[in-house]
Order: sequence, then C-alpha cells, then structure tokens
Amino acid sequence: MTDQTSVETGLPYHGTHILGGSTELERLRTVVVAEPDDIAVLVAERICEVIDQAVEERGHCVLGLATGSTPLGIYRELIRRHLAGDVDFARVVTFNLDEYFPIQPDNLHSYRRFMEENFFQYVNVPPDHVHVPDGTVARGDLAGYCAEYEKEIAEAGGIDFQILGIGRSGHIGFNEPGSSRESRTRLITLDTITRKDAASDFFGEANVPTEAVTMGIASILEAREIALIATGEHKAPIVRRAVEEEPTAEVTASYLQRHPAVTVWLDRPAAGELTRMRTPWILEEVSWTRETTERATVWLAEQTGKPLLKLAPSDYRENHLGGLLARRGPAGEINGDVFNIVNGKVRGKSKLVREKTILVFSPHPDDDVISMGGILRKLWENENEVVVAYMTSGNIAVFDHDVRRHMDFVERAAGDLEFDAKKVRRARLRLEKDFAAKEPGEPDSDLAQNLKRYIRESEAVAAIAAVGLPRTAARFMNLPFYRTGEVRKRPIGEEDVELVLDMLKNVKPDQIFVAGDLSDPHGTHRMCKQAIDEALLRYRGAAPEVWLYRGAWQEWSITEADVLVPLSQEELRNKIFAIFKHQSQKDVAPFPGGYDDREFWQRVRSRNLETAAAADRLGLPEYYAMEAYRVENETGTPD
Repeated sequence: MTDQTSVETGLPYHGTHILGGSTELERLRTVVVAEPDDIAVLVAERICEVIDQAVEERGHCVLGLATGSTPLGIYRELIRRHLAGDVDFARVVTFNLDEYFPIQPDNLHSYRRFMEENFFQYVNVPPDHVHVPDGTVARGDLAGYCAEYEKEIAEAGGIDFQILGIGRSGHIGFNEPGSSRESRTRLITLDTITRKDAASDFFGEANVPTEAVTMGIASILEAREIALIATGEHKAPIVRRAVEEEPTAEVTASYLQRHPAVTVWLDRPAAGELTRMRTPWILEEVSWTRETTERATVWLAEQTGKPLLKLAPSDYRENHLGGLLARRGPAGEINGDVFNIVNGKVRGKSKLVREKTILVFSPHPDDDVISMGGILRKLWENENEVVVAYMTSGNIAVFDHDVRRHMDFVERAAGDLEFDAKKVRRARLRLEKDFAAKEPGEPDSDLAQNLKRYIRESEAVAAIAAVGLPRTAARFMNLPFYRTGEVRKRPIGEEDVELVLDMLKNVKPDQIFVAGDLSDPHGTHRMCKQAIDEALLRYRGAAPEVWLYRGAWQEWSITEADVLVPLSQEELRNKIFAIFKHQSQKDVAPFPGGYDDREFWQRVRSRNLETAAAADRLGLPEYYAMEAYRVENETGTPD
C-alpha cells in the first residue's frame, strides 16, 4: 500500500503490513497487522466496497456501528475518504449497537453524542437514517422500544456490515457473559469488568451506569458481514479464547464462530496470545532465526522449570521442538547460545552510556520514574546530561480535592508569601463554584485545569530530584492534542509534531527514551509515540539511539527485551520513593487501569522483582530487581 494520510493524525501514513503464520487453531478468519492504523485503513476500505455494492443492488446500505476507542480510526478514515469524494453516505442507514441506560443524548458519555462528535457531523448520513438506542425511554416502555428497534433493522433490510469491539469480559455490544445465543435487543446489567474498564471515561467506577440497552447476540449474527476489532495487549487473553476455543456463553464473542462471514482484525499486541504468535513452532515448521530460537528455548525452560543450561534433548523433542534440534542442535550448543544471548542483555551502570546527552520523553508527568526510575539515576551518575520532556500536563488525572488542598495551603500561607489574601480567597471560592457546577467527566474551568497542571509539574520536579536529577532537567511541553480537559483527546496534529521536533533540535540527544507501553486505557502513550515517530522522520540531526520503556501497564518479557538493567534493593526503594512524590496519583489514582487495581508503585515493584526472578529461573546471575528495555535502533552502545 502506498503512503497516504494517517487515519489517526492527518500525518503521512506509511503503509500496511499484514503478519502471517499458521491459522490451524483459529476458528475465525483472523487478520493480524503491525499497527492499529492498518486496521482502520483496511476495514474502512471494505466498508466503502460494501456501501457501493449494497447501493447498487438495493439502493441503500445498512451499517451496524460501535463506539469506544476501537472504531475511532475507522471513522476518521471514512471521514477522510468522504471529504476526498471517495464515498457517499447519502444512502446509508446506521444502527448503533448499544447505549448506556439511563442517559440523556447530550450527556458527555452518551453514545449518541459520541457518534455525532466523531462521525455523523462530518459525513452526509441523513439524520432520519441514524438510529442509536435511546437511553431516555421510560423503564416500563423498554420492552416495546427494544422490539421496535429490532423491527426497524428488519424493515431497513438487515445490517450489511457490522463493526464490533470486544470487551475484556468477552462481550460484543453489551452482551455480557451468560448472554443467550438467541438474545435480542434488551436492557442488560453491566458486568463488573465492563464498568471498571469504563471508569476512566466517567472519572470513577461509581459514576458508570449499571445498565445499558444493547442489540442481542441473535441480532448481531443476522448481519451479512461482521468485523471484530481488538487492539492492545490487555485484549490478548480474551481474543485467544474467542478465536481458538469452543463457543461458550461465558465469552459471547465466541458465538461469532457460528457466522459465515466474520473477520477478526488484530494489531500485534492483541494477537499476542494466539498460538501462531506465541508458540508458532507448535503448529508448523518455523524459520529458526536467532529471535525464534531464543523465544522457543526460553519458553521451553519456562515450560519445564529448568535453567537454560540444563535443558536436555528429550525436553526439546517432547515439547514440539524437535525441529529446532535438527536445524540448530545439539541441545547443549543451543542452550549455551541462548544463555549467552539472554545474559548479554544485562547491562549494569558500567555498560550504560557515559558523558552523552539523554532525552527522556514522558507522556504523563510520572511515566519517567514509574518505568525507568532505576536507570535514570544510573545515567545521571554516569555524567550524562539528562533532559526529561513531559509531553502532556496530565491535569485531567488530578482530583478536585487535590486542588482544594493546595488552595488551602496558599490561603494559609498568603501573608507569609506576601500574597493578596482576599484575591486568593476569591479564587478559591470561584473554584468551589466551578467544581459544584460540573458533572463527572466534564471539562474543568481554565483556572482549575491550570492549577491541576501545576500540581502535576511540581510533583514531576520532586520525583526527578528523588532519583538525583536537578529540577532544571524537567521540560514541560504541554502538547496541544491533550488540551481538551476531557479523557478523549484530539488527534495528533502538526503542532504536536513540530513541538517534539523542536525539542529534538534543541537537545540534540545521543539517546532517547520513549514509552513503548501502548495499552494505557486512554491512549495517550500511543499518541505521544506517534508524534515522536513522525518528528524523528523529519529530524535532520544525528540519529539518536531509541530505547522503549514500559512499566505503567505492562513490562517487556525476557525475550522481548534487548536490555535488562539490574537494580539493587536500595535502587528499587529509591525508585518507589520517587513514584510516591506523585501524591495526586497515589492511593486512589483517577486512571489506575481497569485491568489492574494496584497502585503504580505496587505494579512497579512486582514487575521489576518478577523480571529479575524470571532471569534467575533461566540460570542467570541472581539480581534483586530489573528494568527491561527494547532498543529500536542501536547506534553503538558501549560493551
């Protein structure tokens, strides 16, 4: 596919890469692509084909639409094609899958509003052709309303193409575990997992509705063609169950196996638990490259509970790896080679760069210390110049009570600081009025947003000081895409990329660190990486070495990592102490991630300890803890 405009950003898009492998165990047609943008382009392309065909055959086309982050790229690509004159929606009829109940259509969180803001206002679907379940219907009238919704779908001729996402509970639409194969449009009680995953949008689980109106399984399966879309590692376990296991009411997406025209579209992380991705040697003969040999041998060690150097030929033969022995054997040589590969990833302070310029891009004002608080201290002690660029303000993740606490301090200290106490009090009262007037999730006033930004900035400065860096190391970029005051952000634009490019030009880094943790629930990490990647393409200075870190949501596995940085008990304790400086994110963070209820410091401790333990089980020297990194373009890190 030739370069075109990105569905997410309006920036250059660099083509599609579909990944292969044996699909023997997959009960649904499954397409795995390298990047989420690829999914958006390919699915939008298919929708345009369906529209053209249906309009030609019947005079109109019926689309089944979904909401949430999953289909946003598709809608943006359809909008781009419409504005370019490539697709006409004048003869398109739409039916949305679901809606929260009860909820007003203009509510910030309503799916009706979502569709208007993200799709309908940009295309020419006639208003009377748009159908979204009504969250205001009286409870006593719901049964009749739901039956009428089904009737309207039938009278429109049925759905030609249905877009679906999949929840971590395995739901499609809001058909939670236990939903019947024969279910129709109805009111349903939302699963706990579903409400946890929606908590960030509603600024707390307590604000998430407990019920929703949803099309049923039978309704969905009557669509002529279905696209199920999933992105991100947190979806990988449920995707595998839906695709590779028998249909079950516990994973309602698995009912799609009974439909003749379903395609599952996955990015690489969402496909990570599929057998063809995780252990392809079980299904077919693979090319035994250095990478696949390492992956398979480490997997074998984990399966058998043996250190790498103690794996026997029988271990290989009994675990689908006889082909590896035949191609790369004997076992002892494989064991030694892989041990040396893994052990070679370990880099203490003496093997990290010295007297260089380091630029750390931190999407939020805590990602730096959460993910790389250990290596930051080592890099500073190696006499490197370190700059930490905080890409967004992170202000939406500050509770109102934190602002109240800081304002109380300012008011109490006004006299000593020679502030006008009356002005401070008036500002505090104005804030209280603003807080009282807003609904959960609604944007704060400009004053509140600014104060929340300053809270995050002061915490960030305190945190880097805790790992030894001077406060002058901090740079606050405040990228425009984030400045919505809402969980939903604008697409990455030219101004965002130019600000990143300016940072590169000013710092002239030898090495940069970038968040590779792309499964954050609100997508900011992914969007920040988009801006960095595009800026690096335009950067004309010497190419910096790029390291990817994780830690907030996942950690690199031993085989995924290129570098393992050991941490002592004291270094891990100092790292956690730095995380504690982010007081507004501690105890009850607004966005902890629905799939992990632990505080960030708890996740960090567990993951850093487990990485070291995993290396120890493989027979490597025993370290207390480890951080893991991937290197995108190594340019000569010293041995």
